[in-house]
Amino acid sequence: MLNILQDVDEAVAPIYDGATVMIGGFGKAGQPVELIEALLRQGAKDLTVVNNNAGNGEEGLAALIGAGRVSKIICSFPRQSDSHVFDAKFRAGEIELELVPQGNLAERIRAAGAGIGGFFTPTAYGTPLAEGKETRMIDGRGYVFETPIHADFALVKALKADRTGNLIYRKTARNFGPIMAAAAKNAIVQVREIVETGELDPEIIVTPGIYVNSLVQVSREKAPAAA
Repeated sequence: MLNILQDVDEAVAPIYDGATVMIGGFGKAGQPVELIEALLRQGAKDLTVVNNNAGNGEEGLAALIGAGRVSKIICSFPRQSDSHVFDAKFRAGEIELELVPQGNLAERIRAAGAGIGGFFTPTAYGTPLAEGKETRMIDGRGYVFETPIHADFALVKALKADRTGNLIYRKTARNFGPIMAAAAKNAIVQVREIVETGELDPEIIVTPGIYVNSLVQVSREKAPAAA
């Protein structure tokens, strides 16, 4: 059943210590900053976070990592010019990293939402990322077996929702949101606007409401800091 909540703090209240949390966004595009900041206030710790990268600057996911609340991150792009918060934690041995090639990351999340038990991919075959994993030769090419990534919660940012939880996104802010909503047991979504059921054109709905558990409207979103 969909819960339409009054504020982001109420939305993240169910997240518990040790949970696996998927966080949408590609860098700053589509990052649910308000939900992340609410999670920072909420206090859950020892989190495993699944995200495309490991935070930018000192806000959003980087702030959560900096506060020592993330014990492990699963991502494809941990280091960049402004990833100093993650860098410091990793060098100090205070956070575990599982590095996953970006396509594999997306497909492992999608597989969880689709109920697929795993898949073979040529990506990472013959590299350290394939160590300890099943490999197979298929039509003369090496493949690695990858398993789905499931999560207890997903924090997702969409543009607009109706009152049954159907979602549409803004351009590239769509990125990981749809597959994360499907892969998590509990999808928590912030949107700029909630409209009445029937107002969204069915042809443009990306995430069906069946995947959304909690919905909160954030009309005045925090502008991302300059890179």
